[in-house]
Amino acid sequence: MKEIKDLSKFTILVTLLLLALNSCSTKEETVYPSERVKVALRSVGNQLLLSKKDSTSLVLPVVALSNNTYELSFENPIAFDPSILNRLVDEIFKKANLPENYLVEVVQCGDNEVAYSYEMFRAVENNIVPCGGRIVPERCYTIELTFTEVKATNTSPFWFYTLVFLVLAFLFFVFYSKYHSFKRETISENTLRLGSFKFYPEENKLVKEAQDIPLSNKECELLAILISRPNQIVKREELSKKVWEDNGVIVGRSLDTYISKLRKKLQDDNTIKIVNVHGVGYKLELDK
Repeated sequence: MKEIKDLSKFTILVTLLLLALNSCSTKEETVYPSERVKVALRSVGNQLLLSKKDSTSLVLPVVALSNNTYELSFENPIAFDPSILNRLVDEIFKKANLPENYLVEVVQCGDNEVAYSYEMFRAVENNIVPCGGRIVPERCYTIELTFTEVKATNTSPFWFYTLVFLVLAFLFFVFYSKYHSFKRETISENTLRLGSFKFYPEENKLVKEAQDIPLSNKECELLAILISRPNQIVKREELSKKVWEDNGVIVGRSLDTYISKLRKKLQDDNTIKIVNVHGVGYKLELDK
């Protein structure tokens, strides 16, 4: 039973470990509604051009660079006031019900240097916004917007559940092995050696060279009493009382009949004899 208790503790430990791994190491970038983000960014681009009284230049298609990063670009070079960009993104994103945590970077087309950037958070006091007032000079730019909010999700359900299955399969195998080992040990503890025989009182049988020899309940009870006191006389009255009278049965010659049956089943081993001590009882003689 100790092994089974230890296995239960091990199972709980492994389960807690799996839960910890799932909560700590399965984070991924949140996938946002791509089409809504693209529409919002195109609106930002359009309003930015209109703020410069440009109603003819095109806003190029918004490109999703990853699950949470999008690129806005223009047909022609553009100059703009960063404070206007900040206000437009904030207003349009709130209207589109998009996340409040994001990073905006204005990147120069030629050398990919960041000409201007800022970061917004749901908690306003954490916002990182450079001082305004400086106009970004006219040049070819792309505006990259990255959502910075990360949510805990399962990055690979298949691998996680595969791991769970393998651990459970391993635990089942260990438990199964421990159970059968425990069962064998229990049976072994209840097995008695009788010459060349093995006596299994709980299973009502003798075993000799892998051959099972079945015993009746009465034969088994009689043999168990005799084998508990080898080379000692057990009185007839004691045998009769324990095997028959205690069960509410009156015995006549039944004792002698069952002793005779036991002798036949043990006759293949000459080192074992059930001797009748006339008028007294029976003795199980074993050669040492």
